[in-house]
Amino acid sequence: MTDPAAGPALLGATVVLALLVIRTAVRETKQPGSARQEWAFLRDGRSLVLLLGAAATLGTLGWILSGPASLPWAGLAALLVASVCHKEG
Repeated sequence: MTDPAAGPALLGATVVLALLVIRTAVRETKQPGSARQEWAFLRDGRSLVLLLGAAATLGTLGWILSGPASLPWAGLAALLVASVCHKEG
């Protein structure tokens, strides 16, 4: 990635992901077992297919519209889509 906007985009997405992990860690200290429930969508096949589909769609659209700087944000958005659409049970 030689796009000058890729560095700040990657840094911003990394900060957001780090905040999500820190939030999970804080909740886990208060209520043991909550992290497993919060990230359970990563072990669900349907959610993983949705995550990959959303990442491919958003990544392609973002690449066409604004170049490679949009890829980290497309990944985070796909993670959010899979998390929101996950059904427990």
